[in-house]
Amino acid sequence: MPSTTAPVETPRQQREGTALSSGLKQRHLSMMALAGVIGAGLFVGSGAGIAAAGPSIVLAYTLSGLLVMLVMRMLGEMSAAYPSSGSFSAHAGRAIGPWAGFATGWSFWILQCTVVGLEGIGAAHIVTGWLPGTPQWMWVALFMAVFCGTNLAAVKNFGEFEFWFAALKVGAIVLFLALGALAIAGVLPGTDAPGASNLTDFLPHGGQGLVIGILASVFAYGGLETVTIAAAESENPAQAVAKAARTAMWRIALFYIGSMAVVVTLVPWNSEEVVEKGPYVATLDHLGIPGAGQLMNVVVLAALLSAMNANIYGGSRVAYSLVERGQGPKALGRVTGGVPRTAVLVSSAVGFCCVLLSYWRPKDIFPWLLNVIGAVTLVIWIVIAVSQLVLRRRLEREEPERLVVRMWAFPVLTWVALAGMAAVFVLMARQPDTRVQLYSSGATTLFLAVVGYLWQRARARR
Repeated sequence: MPSTTAPVETPRQQREGTALSSGLKQRHLSMMALAGVIGAGLFVGSGAGIAAAGPSIVLAYTLSGLLVMLVMRMLGEMSAAYPSSGSFSAHAGRAIGPWAGFATGWSFWILQCTVVGLEGIGAAHIVTGWLPGTPQWMWVALFMAVFCGTNLAAVKNFGEFEFWFAALKVGAIVLFLALGALAIAGVLPGTDAPGASNLTDFLPHGGQGLVIGILASVFAYGGLETVTIAAAESENPAQAVAKAARTAMWRIALFYIGSMAVVVTLVPWNSEEVVEKGPYVATLDHLGIPGAGQLMNVVVLAALLSAMNANIYGGSRVAYSLVERGQGPKALGRVTGGVPRTAVLVSSAVGFCCVLLSYWRPKDIFPWLLNVIGAVTLVIWIVIAVSQLVLRRRLEREEPERLVVRMWAFPVLTWVALAGMAAVFVLMARQPDTRVQLYSSGATTLFLAVVGYLWQRARARR
């Protein structure tokens, strides 16, 4: 275990010309914190969860939402105390050991690069629906070039793109919730109050359906770590992280749980349109809102492009942080104009290679890659909880003034969160569709942990 007083980050970050810039403003971070967890998984992917769990999807999102709130609070506590572009990876290195920071950091980087490619494919699919006959790969390449360019130029460009993407997503959710509330109350013109008619069959597929709904909802809450990574490039990182952590609860309750409640109250859970069109489009069509499908396609496109932008950013910053801690190729740590441009270029290039694999090897290598990253998020959450257990006690003993944000009811709720993650682990192991992802992601993380351990031993001998 590392010394309790030794810093994880090296002094190199502080030398002129090698440090990241502080170009993100509070409004950028506030909007990112507000909309960071609103992705295409909510707008489209939640339909499969509703089909499996029925109205109990609200319970599924509530249970997984409570777990995510605890994870965000733990991450917020550590990131406010030790702001770092490495976020959870740097905290793991400080709390558990360099091998843990290495394993979580590089597994997260692989996840980010792969997901960039998947989001590019999804965005291109929407655009080719509007412009049939145009090749998907061309649109993916265009999106990659745009967001690689914005991340290369200056961090404020990333912040501006995310600000407006986030504003569009938040506006769409708020409008949807407002229309849904009016329809449920029976005051929206042309609609009748549905009452509880669509909620009577709460568990249509029993406990098994609820389990599937929980697993679907857990991984819809992606993106919570981006704001803690980005905060390191703001003028007041500790304050930014503290604000994001404190607003996590109502964001999750309003956007995820609230919208699921609106959908299952207004539309029958077994409606084919919920899966085919997505729950939001199905609900707006049910309310007779003209152009609902195209409107939501615009919002989903914005969510996908926002995620591409954020994942290129997050991947490049975590790679930079790993290099700064001596855990990666030095070339990735080069900073020009306050931006780790080599890391941005490499992260974007790897993302585009994943897109090419989806075309060239769709039946073997690409599915294998998806399995490798399938449960990385769960592994990272577990590491966050373990790191917080160690660092909280260390901070209370040595630097209590750093505890700007505090985990609720510590250590009880941290252990509750770990128990919840263990439960998700067991549920994934019991489901054929998720079992392979769980084992593949676990094996990848274990392999990276061994590599990280050997890497650190080799460095110590020099």
